[in-house]
Amino acid sequence: MSLEPRPGETAPRADASLRTQIWALLPLRVFLGGTFLYAGLSKILDTHYLDDTSPLGVHAQMLHAAATSPIGPLVSFAAELPTVIGLVIALGEVAVGLGALLGLFTRIAALGGFLLALSFFLTVSWTTDPYYFGADIVFAAAWTPLLIAGDAGLFSTTTRLRAAIRRRPPNPTPDNAERRILLWGGLITATAAAVGGVGIALSRRTTIKPKPSQATEPGTHSPAVIATVASVTVGSSTSFTTPDGSAAYLVRPSTDTFLAFLAACTHQGCPVTPADSGFRCPCHGSTFDGNGQVTAGPATKPLTKVPVQVVDGQVVTA
Repeated sequence: MSLEPRPGETAPRADASLRTQIWALLPLRVFLGGTFLYAGLSKILDTHYLDDTSPLGVHAQMLHAAATSPIGPLVSFAAELPTVIGLVIALGEVAVGLGALLGLFTRIAALGGFLLALSFFLTVSWTTDPYYFGADIVFAAAWTPLLIAGDAGLFSTTTRLRAAIRRRPPNPTPDNAERRILLWGGLITATAAAVGGVGIALSRRTTIKPKPSQATEPGTHSPAVIATVASVTVGSSTSFTTPDGSAAYLVRPSTDTFLAFLAACTHQGCPVTPADSGFRCPCHGSTFDGNGQVTAGPATKPLTKVPVQVVDGQVVTA
């Protein structure tokens, strides 16, 4: 789009239009930067993330994604170096987030964010159906305006560093100035990441967990019939709606055992579907066994149980 004034239009109006366009990208920049910074720090502070034996770790996630990803061979190769790749992803998200928030080489940060989101789309979100249920493709598209326009000098640390360095005598050469900008930018990024990591760690330690008395007690709603015992064969599942209107599944892992779970993935709330002897989230690939326990992330919590009981040959909510 041309920024030259149209016939009859004054230059100040064109300048005002340009300023409006620059400010219009700021909310997107703040959201993307904050989200990627939080995501990266959360991975670094997650004790499961780099654990090769944990079903919630990055290694297990890569192995799971490799089976359905269009770049499966590349993902399988990366899974042979889970610690290195995991750290690259986490630290990359931190660097991208800080770059966008602070205006440090914003176009480079946007390129990194686009590539990270695209890689997530081609792996953990590839099987999402329909595709727009997955957030990763949206994040990839959202980075493109910043990749094209950058920060345009608005709240730009790079612009301020460049101006400050060039004002200091003796005036540095362009090459020396850029090296100093890279050095100072790296120090600022490292400091901000450390402060953010400490903040998240403290917030997790001070999070107040609800007391048992605050949890929903069985019997809050009147019992509702889900199915007859005879209609649910061993190893099968059936969908139903809880008394409060939530979607759920009833499973029968053994002859005398009935279990029920809310049909919402504990990662981002996407509806899970039966798969093999458990459940799978189509949005980001999390899987759960027949007891609702996580067998592959990114979900970290088991499916939410719905209390049920057998009364007179019928399975009812408790």
